[in-house]
Amino acid sequence: MSTFIDDLSSGIVKREMVLFFVIDQSGSMAGENIGIVNNTIREVIPELKTVGGADVDLKIAVLLFSSGYQWMHTEPVPVENFVWNTIQANGATDFGKACNELNNKLSRSGFLKSPSGSVAPAIFLMSDGQPTDDYKESIEKLKNNSWFKHAIKIAVAIGEDADTNALAEFTGTNEAVVTTHTGEDLRKMIRFVSITSTQIGSKSQPAKDGEVQTKQEDMVQQVQEFVQNDESLNQDTIPTEEEHW
Repeated sequence: MSTFIDDLSSGIVKREMVLFFVIDQSGSMAGENIGIVNNTIREVIPELKTVGGADVDLKIAVLLFSSGYQWMHTEPVPVENFVWNTIQANGATDFGKACNELNNKLSRSGFLKSPSGSVAPAIFLMSDGQPTDDYKESIEKLKNNSWFKHAIKIAVAIGEDADTNALAEFTGTNEAVVTTHTGEDLRKMIRFVSITSTQIGSKSQPAKDGEVQTKQEDMVQQVQEFVQNDESLNQDTIPTEEEHW
């Protein structure tokens, strides 16, 4: 009995949650946009250290894509040890390659191999442009990935040139895509999505009117409310009816 209690207090039996940042670092992101991404995520990481709660250990993984893809770190890093490395913007927008790589890592043999088990991840996609490779087949592979199906998926379209259709294909619905029009909007959404997706993902879902709302549904609802309550964000960026792909 004492061994079990010691295990609980040391966190050995905690399940693991991975927050994935999937970030477009193509040439069009150069300047203000990439600067805001760098600064805001670096600033929000300390706040995430207290979000996971008693039952879940939070880890961070960062997938960058431009001409090809790369991981900021070779494996998910515990939030208390995570260091954000400043990223630069250049190259094309190989969204399909990023989706293929994400599919590879969303597995027990990839980034979700915690001995104590993993909860469904949260995946936060940011892009300001159009995919420059054929991403359709990669999206279809992701849709068949069980971890991806149950993940929280939110995308931020940065500016009017972002391909919101491609982002909605990724998240499964237009309602999970928010367009930001200013640098301040981008800052607000990065902070909100990072913290809220981690809060929802790390906790069990309570029953509402006898039914258990999925974590994705809960996240989309909170995003909609956040946007509707913010005058600068509320510019018809989220449609009133859900559209599934």
